[in-house]
This record gives sequence, C-alpha cells and structure tokens, in this order.
Amino acid sequence: MAFLLLLPYMDISTLDFQQARIKQVLFKSRLRSVLYGVREAEDSLFVLRENPLGQWLYTVVKPKYSEFAEVRAIEQTLQAMLDTGRDLVRQYQRDQIEQARAGLEKIEQYAAQIETLLLKLEQHTRTAV
Repeated sequence: MAFLLLLPYMDISTLDFQQARIKQVLFKSRLRSVLYGVREAEDSLFVLRENPLGQWLYTVVKPKYSEFAEVRAIEQTLQAMLDTGRDLVRQYQRDQIEQARAGLEKIEQYAAQIETLLLKLEQHTRTAV
C-alpha cells in the first residue's frame, strides 16, 4: 500500500513539468493569435504572477525548489519573454505588423531557454527526492 501512496507523488512531479511545457505552448499560441488578429491582447498574459507558467512557477516550483539556480533563471527568462511579448503586441497595435510577427523568433528563443532550464530542473528534482 505504501508503494501506491508514493507513486502519485512521483507522477505529480512529472505531470507538473508536462503541464509547465503545455502552459508555455499556450502562451506562445495566445501571443501568436493576437499578432495575427484572431484575439485581443489580455494584460494578464504578460504579468508574471498572472501568466499560467508564472503561476505554476510561484505555486508549484518556488515553494519546494527555490534554492535551485534554474528556478531563478526560469523566472528571469520568463519575465524577459513576457516583456518581449508585450512589446510585440505594442508594435502590432502601432501597425508595425510584420516587425511584430518577426519578433516571434525571439519568443521562440526564450521558450527554448526555458525548456532547457525545465529539463535541468526536472533532473535536479528527481535526484533531490
């Protein structure tokens, strides 16, 4: 019975990291849809503590793993990605549509950095358990 109780704890960690990756894809999808005129920009999308990935960072990761350098790096990189996303929306709103869409490449670069950091953090948390 103890094994059954331990198994969900291990799955939660893996599931949490999968959900973080989904949240990042969701952010990129929402930003892209704004820059292609499908939806309006919501301010909360660019606020670290209101962004789904930021919420995950503050509610799931930081309480348990704030001592890891990757956590701070994810937070800083995510903030830079959100700031860049906000800037791209402002460009779009000023009718600099092509420049704004071209800026999605920078978002992809931040996302790749975050993915690398998530992988490192996931490895650290597995060895810390």
